[in-house]
Amino acid sequence: MNAMDLERAKVHDADACLVLANKYCPDPDAEDAANIMRVISMKNYCEESRIIIQLMQYHNKAYLLNIPSWDWKQGDDVICLAELKLGFIAQSCLAPGFSTMMANLFAMRSFITSPDMAAWQNDYLQGTGCEMYTETLSPSFSGMTFSQASELCFVKLKLLLLAIEVKPIDGGDTKISINPQSSKMPANTVGFFIAQSAEEVKRAWFYCKACHEDVKDENLIKKCKCKHLANKTGATPATPFSAALSKPLLNIKNSVMAKEENGSKPVMNGRLVPIGPNGLVDETYGGYHISYEVKKLMPTNKPADQQKNGKMEVGIADDQAKDFDFAKTEMKYDSTGMFHWTPARSIEDCILDRNQAAMTVLNGHVVVCLFADPDSPLIGLRNLVMPLRASNFHYHELKHVVIVGAVDYLRREWKTLQNLPKISVLNGSPLSRADLRAVNVNLCDMCVILSAKVPSNDDPTLADKEAILASLNIKAMTFGDIITNIESMGDSKDALNNMGDTTVKRPGPIYGTNVPMITELVNDSNVQFLDQDDDDDPDTELYLTQPFACGTAFAVSVLDSLMSTTYFNQNALTLIRSLITGGATPELEIILAEGAGLRGGYSTPDTLSHRDRCRVGQISLSDGPLATFGEGRKYQDLFVASLRNYGMLCIGLYRLRDAALTTVDATSKRYVITNPPFDFGLLPTDQVYVLLPFERKQSRFSFSETEV
Repeated sequence: MNAMDLERAKVHDADACLVLANKYCPDPDAEDAANIMRVISMKNYCEESRIIIQLMQYHNKAYLLNIPSWDWKQGDDVICLAELKLGFIAQSCLAPGFSTMMANLFAMRSFITSPDMAAWQNDYLQGTGCEMYTETLSPSFSGMTFSQASELCFVKLKLLLLAIEVKPIDGGDTKISINPQSSKMPANTVGFFIAQSAEEVKRAWFYCKACHEDVKDENLIKKCKCKHLANKTGATPATPFSAALSKPLLNIKNSVMAKEENGSKPVMNGRLVPIGPNGLVDETYGGYHISYEVKKLMPTNKPADQQKNGKMEVGIADDQAKDFDFAKTEMKYDSTGMFHWTPARSIEDCILDRNQAAMTVLNGHVVVCLFADPDSPLIGLRNLVMPLRASNFHYHELKHVVIVGAVDYLRREWKTLQNLPKISVLNGSPLSRADLRAVNVNLCDMCVILSAKVPSNDDPTLADKEAILASLNIKAMTFGDIITNIESMGDSKDALNNMGDTTVKRPGPIYGTNVPMITELVNDSNVQFLDQDDDDDPDTELYLTQPFACGTAFAVSVLDSLMSTTYFNQNALTLIRSLITGGATPELEIILAEGAGLRGGYSTPDTLSHRDRCRVGQISLSDGPLATFGEGRKYQDLFVASLRNYGMLCIGLYRLRDAALTTVDATSKRYVITNPPFDFGLLPTDQVYVLLPFERKQSRFSFSETEV
């Protein structure tokens, strides 16, 4: 805060300034406010300084946008702990263990396997050595589809290509496309890889079709003489796609559609745009580019005779209002088209008592056990629910979210949740077995244990006492006949009728130890109390402990290493954020910064096209079309077949810790294997982490409905 101190620290010469938050502070908002003031002070001293800041609360991100010299294009970035922590946990509800895989990817570690360790530990440790890298793809990849390039990288170069950067020629903002479908790549495309070292990733730049096509050993792929020739001639792909790149488009598919439909008319984000008096595209406001989503926030200028029922159509700018018929459209998605949306409901409409919860057919849902006092700081539950409401799910695929906790606290959070569908609240205690039975915790797809309480400074071990007690309580429960799930019911016959036919649903585990669970910890060392049957030393690093390797524990401390990852590679944070948040965009952040919450939007071809993005999933090898690969085949066979036949990108395995278990029990202890080697043997009980493309129409066999 003192200019003299900034001078002494030579902030003006620094490559970057990192501002760390105190994660154990009693007042997160005050901590964020103080750190934002530090940023203002540094920017005031030297506005060119690159600053990476940690914030506790998501809603405080908006204040950074108010700093005139804050510019993410110059490398300024914000790591919001609440957003990423809850986003990681949300993705674990869709693919158990995914939080561990992602956390290990951005933690810079090398691994050492040992014959003294159990086989599962060596498999897991090999994955922890993987990191995320970016590298320009060689000219040999020009004109390939992403699937072809990803297959070549994996089979020949032994690299996992996750995403590519789409860069408009006219200098528009670049966009990261994860596992894009059926789009050709231009020359010098930047790829995002998972690999063990930067040295390995250079193969993608050195690869030359002419020189290396017959090379069997990936280590022999080195720089060749053709590379200089390619650089001098400035090779560009002779594909129609290079012409489409001349427009600043949100994604590749929009560019193709817009080119076909609109000919030579100017297009932005896949839409026709107005022309200014000077013949240029008029799409700026105060020097900022305005997308379609943000324009919806701007007032309309409709004359009175165009108003319906005497009311103004709020939020649709004039040039969009004529695109579609309001009467025939209903709002199903938010204004950006990235999330499912519903008209605001009061919390009273969503509160269940124990009897109502027991009578509701809850199966395959997400139970959130939330410990909070009425005055606890808000943790931003929206960041947990929004990724589960991403628009690349069909509505029937959305998992019902049941929050078990104090309603007094949830009333304060509700403003940010009221527009998200399929949420129920049980006013109870996560430590009450009756409440847990009422919400069918044994039939849930994931039980998330969170605490909003401020940890006391007296004893750090006690910071997680509620979360640990709740976790051990569920593990100690047993679940028998369905009638035991219905407590204090007047007419049990009626209740059974309301439960529906549960025989078609997957049977729940009998013991609480098999309930899929993820517990958030404040203090890393408390992980030793979560598993009674592990032999972890209390001083073991979190990533080496069994609960973390199995994906059943998550601590906010793992996000610290994201600061250094962002410093070295800003794009890595963008990729992680888009994977974790379900598709939050800068436009959406501007809308949420308004403080009015998610806005509904009418479905237009533009917003509907935003549904077409991949998402995280988990596929079982015990049944379905991939079952044959579980019978002793190699990981490379599975990778190639999944990519060619289904457009799915395999990124890891979730394997039973005890390989002697031959029966499939989806909730027995498993561990995460990130990006296994190509010759890794598969088992029928394995589950595969995949990046699934969006299915426009539900096929006869839908991977999103596969039992896992």
